[in-house]
Order: sequence, then structure tokens, then C-alpha cells
Amino acid sequence: MGLRMRKSIKIGKGVRLNLGKTGASLSFGTRGLRYTIHSSGRRTSSIGIPGTGISYVTTTSGKRKYNSQAYARRQQIQQLKQQEKLNEIEKNQLAVEEYNNLIEIIRGIHRECDEHVDWNYIYSLKEPFNPQGIGPKEAEAIKELEEYKPSFSERLIKSKAEKKRLELEEKVKLAREEDKRDYEEWKRLHELAGRILKGDVDAYLQVIEEMSPLDDLLEFGSDFEFGIDDPSAMEVEFTVKSSTVVPTYSLSLTKTGKLSRKDLSKSAYYDLVQDYVCSCSIRIARDIFALLPLDTVVVHAVDNVVNTQTGHEEEITILSVVFKRDVLEGLNFQLIDPSDALKNFKHNMKFLKTAGFKPVERITDY
Repeated sequence: MGLRMRKSIKIGKGVRLNLGKTGASLSFGTRGLRYTIHSSGRRTSSIGIPGTGISYVTTTSGKRKYNSQAYARRQQIQQLKQQEKLNEIEKNQLAVEEYNNLIEIIRGIHRECDEHVDWNYIYSLKEPFNPQGIGPKEAEAIKELEEYKPSFSERLIKSKAEKKRLELEEKVKLAREEDKRDYEEWKRLHELAGRILKGDVDAYLQVIEEMSPLDDLLEFGSDFEFGIDDPSAMEVEFTVKSSTVVPTYSLSLTKTGKLSRKDLSKSAYYDLVQDYVCSCSIRIARDIFALLPLDTVVVHAVDNVVNTQTGHEEEITILSVVFKRDVLEGLNFQLIDPSDALKNFKHNMKFLKTAGFKPVERITDY
């Protein structure tokens, strides 16, 4: 069930995994336009030219600063679980806290958002140097060559001095090539920003593909398709896969410290599903608005349900909502109920407390 837009791309779980001595990291993008998530929790989102001092960094090194404490607490819980000397009661307490933390995250996905990208600022960045002249790295290498003075041993052994001079001359050549690559990166980024500001929808999709926003939601089993044919509006289709994301049970402790696991009632389970779907939808709109100069983001949530007539799963649209930037940015995301918040926007949603979502028509007039 694809988008009606004439231009679209799909982003799922096919991201590149890099393994290094300090851990694993997921990388999205190309040189100069990049988003990296490291297994330590460090995240870097940057748009710039490496080595020139010209850059636009949205999130620097160090553990990501989440708006909500739920994600930070989840990391602490995972660390505590690694302790070998935990007794049974402590393990049970940790299991309950981990469950409650998951519920908090599911209901609060909308509280997180990527940093705003200022394309006007990026476009205003001046060229790092005149491409007809000498670049900064080459100039530095030339200076080092010109200031080179053979040491006492090099004066005694002329071959050593000659070797050193050849190395410095090679360094000048390499620096010239680096300057050339850096200038090309500035030019590419400058042109991309210009295309974004002119409303080039192909540039919008290029940024989506290189930056891969919404990576946090991939953790919950969702994938995304982005469609656009109007520079003021974008449609996003996402697959919620609620059957594998939302728990069907509750965890609690008995008076003696034992784990008690009970099936959720239908109403309690579907209430969680509704909050998850609505929270995801709000988060998607927030991230897209932060990344691109759009006025409208239309989110279509689809899920797989069993057709009782055929016994097979079918993909249906369960939510279609039109987010307007000015309205969305006026909400207090820390206090809203994600399901109630959709009343601020035009949307189609049929939800029954004891049966969950029902199929709806997608909104096409916005």
C-alpha cells in the first residue's frame, strides 16, 4: 500500500554497520552530510566540510541528551543487568523497572526530536578558499617545506636530507588533493542547500536518504516511505508492527518479591497500541519539520492484521493525520497525551477500546 506521491523513497532496516575497536556504530550519509550512532550512546549529526572549520553540527560527541529521562534510565537498567551478584529479588525488581521503562518509552516517543537544520545558514557559508589559488592545507604544507632546515645528521648524510625534502614535497601534493576534495564537498553542500531553499523535491529526498531520520523508531520495528511532489508538504508512511512492539502483558512484584506476569485486558493493551501509534506519528512529523522547510507533514500509519475471512495478514491504514508546522510546534510535548493531541489536527482514525484500530481512508486533501 504505497504512497500516492510521484517521488518517494523507502528506508527500512538496511543500514550499514561499522565495527571498530571501541564498539559498533551505524552510519548514514556521505562525507560532509552524515549521521552516526555509536554503541556507547554517542551520536553525531553534522553537515560540513571535514578539516576546513566550516561545518554545521546538530549534535556533538558524548551521550545524546534526551528530552525525556526514560532513554537514559534504560541505559542504566541495561548496565545494572550486567551485574553478576544480583539476588533474585533484585533481578525481579529490575525486570519490573525495565518493563515500566519500556511502557514509558512507548508512550513518550514524541518527546524526542532531532535538532533543527538551518538551511539558510548552511547556504550562507562562504567558500573555504579561491579554487584558482592555493588552499589552506596546501599552504600549510608549502610553509613547512619552505621552512625546512636539515638537521646536523641530515647535513652529514645528504641522502637523508633529500629523502626528507621529497617527503615534504609529497605532503604538499597530498594537501593539494585534500583541499580539492574539501572544496568539492563545500560546493556540493552549498548547491544542496540552495536546492532545498528553492523547494527542489529531489533534494528533499536526497537529504532524507543521506540523513536517515527516525532511526530511533527503527528500533521498534517500523520502516518508512517518504513521498513528495509539492515542496511544502511531504507524506510519510510507516509500518507500526504493533504485535511485536507493544507487550500484551504486565509485570509486577508480589509482596514476597516474586515476579507476577499477567495478560493485559483488551482495553489496556489497545490503549497502549493507540498511544504508541499516535506518539510515533507526532515524532515523525517533528523530525521531518526539523530536517526540511516544510509546512505540512502527512503521516499514514499502516499495520498488519489478520483478515478473518481469509486467515491471512493484510496491510491496512489505521491512521492518517495532517500535521501543520505552526500548530505542532505550539504543543508542550512533555505533557501532552499523544492520542488526545491528534485532536489538534485533521485526521482519520477509528479506534475501539476493546478491538483497537479499524481501517480508515487516507487523507488526500490537505
